[in-house]
Amino acid sequence: MDPFGPLDLAFTAPAHPFHLHHMELALDEAAAAAAEDEVPVGAVVVHPEKGVIGTAHNQREQLHDPTAHAEMIALTQAAAALRSWRLDRCTLYVTLEPCPMCAGAVVNARLPLVVYGCPDPKAGACHTLYQIASDPRLNHRARVIGGVLADRCAAALTDFFARKRALGKK
Repeated sequence: MDPFGPLDLAFTAPAHPFHLHHMELALDEAAAAAAEDEVPVGAVVVHPEKGVIGTAHNQREQLHDPTAHAEMIALTQAAAALRSWRLDRCTLYVTLEPCPMCAGAVVNARLPLVVYGCPDPKAGACHTLYQIASDPRLNHRARVIGGVLADRCAAALTDFFARKRALGKK
């Protein structure tokens, strides 16, 4: 028995047009982050009836806040839009696999679905290093779909850090 209920098999494919469209929006946010000299990660939260209710990009440098990841800001916006911390009908799109903090926020917000672009070999907490979002020991689990526009998401990060290295910055 599937604890998540029925889900159209086609919708779980990384190439589904709905996922591609919303990852494009997240990539726009990642580009905005790069333009602000922030690590280019973008996130979008989508509600089935209300559409996009949260959009954000990394702002750690700008806000001097270690928690100002794209996902955290987008989830906060979505909660404000719904006037509820429970995002149990929403989907999070993010260009980079969420870290442990952000995966924990997914669990706490009761998100049913996380869709990410490229894996994060150093901090990925949905598939790569940990599986926090889908860990059966926790009180909530999210489905996770990775690899949506992965090459473009990875290129945004690679290009950003190559530019940083070329400028001699950390």
